[in-house]
Amino acid sequence: MMVTNYGWRRIAAAGLQYLQLCIESIKDTGLKVVYCWCTMLFPLCVWAYWQTIFTKHMNPLKEFHLSYSDKELLEREDRGESQQEILRRIAKDLPIYTRTNSGAIRFCDRCQLLKPDRCHHCSVCDKCILKMDHHCPWVNNCVGFSNYKFFMLFLAYSLLYCLFITATDLQYFIKFWTNGLPDTQAKFHILFLFFSASMFSVSLASLFTYHCWLVCKNRSTLEAVRAPVFRHGTDKNGFSLGFSKNFRQVFGDEVKYWPIPVFSSLGDGCSFPTCLVNLDPEQPSSPTGSNPANKDAAEGRQFPSKPLRESQSRLLTSTPSWTESDSATDKDKKGASNPGMTIENEA
Repeated sequence: MMVTNYGWRRIAAAGLQYLQLCIESIKDTGLKVVYCWCTMLFPLCVWAYWQTIFTKHMNPLKEFHLSYSDKELLEREDRGESQQEILRRIAKDLPIYTRTNSGAIRFCDRCQLLKPDRCHHCSVCDKCILKMDHHCPWVNNCVGFSNYKFFMLFLAYSLLYCLFITATDLQYFIKFWTNGLPDTQAKFHILFLFFSASMFSVSLASLFTYHCWLVCKNRSTLEAVRAPVFRHGTDKNGFSLGFSKNFRQVFGDEVKYWPIPVFSSLGDGCSFPTCLVNLDPEQPSSPTGSNPANKDAAEGRQFPSKPLRESQSRLLTSTPSWTESDSATDKDKKGASNPGMTIENEA
């Protein structure tokens, strides 16, 4: 994979020059040890950056892909309304609650699948990305469900690292202008370190603050620009469950994994609990807090097909969850869907 890493090389160069500064300019041995120990932020940055770049995106589950017969049936239909009838029939057994701006079922004609909630097609990666946030040119990868936690940790550790370098270099930067430093090569390093680290700190602080706000609101960058559309209308807070649950969706339940770049996010990336699930008349509702194992035995297959961890189940069952229903009422509800819809293909 080709990686756009000019900015990262500058951070690495700043770190190496900082180590040289510690060795040449700091006379106190204890202070040298403290400063060098704090550079442990650097390997954490590298780890999180590596995970952000090379973590593969999870594909939508096979339930969202059209079968061969459905593809043929869809291709034979010319009118958008007839195509939407086919898509509504398939979507009624899936946990899909969002729609296009016109109220149509969200369908990707390039990947030939019904888009799960919060999933978007990336024109650069040419695939549908679960809970897509944005395509980042600095990592040459999409930031989405599978690597959003790593992206957040990369921003956090990079910011802390740059702030640490700026703070520890400030006194020597002042001495540089007052001619208080010995005439060594470290004088240039001090000047370069301070300006590069301080400029990176400003840009990283603004980006990290913005994404912290997104995590607290349980939104992606795309959802902040264009709010998700439910059957009752647009709602920018449709996926928000409160600060605690919003944070745990990204970082998980186990505190020991929060600062480490290992995957601990909750859910499967295809279905998300919302406070608006029961407002969709096409989707069957279920009692709050019911036991997934009991429902599976009583009603047959439950989505997702793989059982969730206990920590995931606590989050996903805290609001009404999706279950499959093949009762006659679903067929009656199908006729109440909005006609005249068109197929959406987002770039």
